[in-house]
Amino acid sequence: MSLTQPPTKGPAPEAHPELIDGDRHSRARAWRAMGCLPFRRAFYERLAAGGVDAELLSAAEAVPTLRGRPLSRRAAEDHLAWLIRLGLIRWEVDGQGLTDRVRLTPMGRELLRQWPGEIPSAGPLARLRDALRRHWPL
Repeated sequence: MSLTQPPTKGPAPEAHPELIDGDRHSRARAWRAMGCLPFRRAFYERLAAGGVDAELLSAAEAVPTLRGRPLSRRAAEDHLAWLIRLGLIRWEVDGQGLTDRVRLTPMGRELLRQWPGEIPSAGPLARLRDALRRHWPL
C-alpha cells in the first residue's frame, strides 16, 4: 500500500451521510502525514498498546522507535501537536484531568491496522505538501 492510496474503510454511507466526505478527507490527510513523520510503526504500536509519556519522545531511549535520528524536545512536541490535529493521537485523561501521556485514537488504530508492514517514508514532494498543510491553516 502506498502513501497515495488512503484507506477506503469507514462508516457505511447510510450510517452518517453528512460525515462521509469529511471523514474520508481526514483519514487521507492522516494517512499521508504518517509517512512524513519520523516515527516508525513500533511507535504507533506502542501508542496503541497504552499511553506514552510525551517527554520520552525526545529521550535517547526513544531513538529505536524513530527513523534513526533523535528529536529535540521542541521537535517532538511539534510532531505530537500535528498528530493531535490530524486526529491520530489524543492526550490521556485520568481522574484529575489531562496527563502528559498520549495514546492512539480509534482512527489511528484503524490506519495502523491497514499498513501491511513498516510505514514507508514519503518522498520530497509529499513532505513539502505535508509541511505546507501542517503550517497553513486547515
